[in-house]
Amino acid sequence: MKQTLEKILYTLARMILKRQKPDVIGITGSVGKTSAKEAIYAVLDTKYSVRRNIRNYNNEIGVPLTIIGSDTGGRNPFKWAWILTKGLLYGAIPLPYPKILVLEMGADHPGDIKYLTTLAPANVGAVTAIGDQPSHLEFFKDVAQLAKEKHIMFTHMSVDDTAIVNLDEPYSRDIMEKIKAKPFTISLKREADLQAVEIQYSRNPQDMAKSPQINGLSFKFHYQGSVVPCFIPNVLGLPQVYASLFAAAAGITYNMNLVEIIEALQQYRPPQGRMNLIAGQHQSLIIDDSYNSSPAAVREALNVFSKIESIGKRIVCLGDMEELGKQSKRAHTLVGKKVAELSIEYLLAIGEKAQGIADAAIANGMDRERVNSFKTVEEAITKVRHLVEADSVVLVKGSQSTRMEKLVEAIMDDPDQAEELLVRQYGHWKTV
Repeated sequence: MKQTLEKILYTLARMILKRQKPDVIGITGSVGKTSAKEAIYAVLDTKYSVRRNIRNYNNEIGVPLTIIGSDTGGRNPFKWAWILTKGLLYGAIPLPYPKILVLEMGADHPGDIKYLTTLAPANVGAVTAIGDQPSHLEFFKDVAQLAKEKHIMFTHMSVDDTAIVNLDEPYSRDIMEKIKAKPFTISLKREADLQAVEIQYSRNPQDMAKSPQINGLSFKFHYQGSVVPCFIPNVLGLPQVYASLFAAAAGITYNMNLVEIIEALQQYRPPQGRMNLIAGQHQSLIIDDSYNSSPAAVREALNVFSKIESIGKRIVCLGDMEELGKQSKRAHTLVGKKVAELSIEYLLAIGEKAQGIADAAIANGMDRERVNSFKTVEEAITKVRHLVEADSVVLVKGSQSTRMEKLVEAIMDDPDQAEELLVRQYGHWKTV
């Protein structure tokens, strides 16, 4: 039934794209693709009619549903009947339709990106980052095979298309000479068409008197000789800088200037659970990175955490990292070693695999009394509530399976905001 449904949705989506002729911005990568999608949407939506995937609709069913403009039908046959009818209507009649589709495309298996880019060829394509230990390696031979799969996004593009190339990603640099599309390069470290420099975690210049704590990210765009400052509230981390670079590159491609783009980025809200700043109990600060986890993303989160000054306790809560295949044990060990190298007072490791983080942290010199291991997030909540005090800073990160958002909800200052601020606050997630 699933295969039949995929074929029907594929056919309907192709019909719609042929009839309605929207531009497609395709986004893939192992790290940062959802943030890039949301940032691109935030920028372009201020000037154009734009639609993007909701939630995790980035696979063989989710992408066609996005093109149709529908949520899933679940187990309701009547809802599926309406979805198919809607698909037929938009595929047959030139109805009002978005000018631009911003489509995140995921890859769990070899062939996934080829399938999705054949379904919806990109006019503008972006590959965010691969990293040396990405997630979703379970069904790939190695990182090189995964990178090749992701970069099908570029190799399927024509000379009239634009490829937004991250020069800080080695696999993207290596493939540039093989693509036909016009490259638009971005970077934090190299000369590029668009650069972001002087990155700081800081307070909003317009809000200095209200809070002594950091509350956002500031940096400067360099483009064609111009230098323009940008501040984005309530987020941290280089992935959000890269998301802003991808968004600005897309905006420039669609004839927006940097002033318009920076104004639009003030409305950018990263997906829940991606390095978001949330007020915690007892005037603490939570860095909520609970959506998912991978070795590269954990390292980046720890690097950001290490740069934040605080007079209170510094607490890191790390859950399992999933879908790492044979690399799993080594990856968790390396994270534990990284924790031990930084000025972190307390480590809470949550999940069976995360035990390897705790063991490695202790083995590399972290005080055993300040390292705690728990099988489930529910067991860890009592401990973290006991630790959090005034001016504490708490980093929370883990793969979906460990449900780290429950820990964030347990220590946030206003739990009534959980539905708005946290991941997995809908459907079956609220019952498991």
